[in-house]
Amino acid sequence: MTRLSAAVVSALCVLVLAGPALAQAPAPGPASPSDHILLTIFLKHDQSKTLDEINKELETTGFWAKFPPDGIAVESWYVMMGIGQVVTLRVPPARLREVNRAIELTAWRAFRTDFYATYDLREAAKALRERARKK
Repeated sequence: MTRLSAAVVSALCVLVLAGPALAQAPAPGPASPSDHILLTIFLKHDQSKTLDEINKELETTGFWAKFPPDGIAVESWYVMMGIGQVVTLRVPPARLREVNRAIELTAWRAFRTDFYATYDLREAAKALRERARKK
């Protein structure tokens, strides 16, 4: 057996034997609800356009009237300087396509977009911080 093969086999044995010890304990906090997901959308400014041009495009497509679709809750909506806008929505899973279509139809010429499934870690992070400070 070559040294590399021996090293790989040794590493695998350590991982298999120590697997349960290395497993991360679940973070404290509430389970994710089944009635909605959080969806974060980056609306990245097209920097080849002025703000007036971007706003004109949004007006032309009816962005502000159509996004987010009625009944979709806005969790947060921030401007990230140098990037654009970052919107987090609370979306029933059955309405995900509707949110995507609203972006496709109204935002694509004004923004480049990225979508990220999101979850709230605030309470779990708070509990972990408090537990760490007690040590």
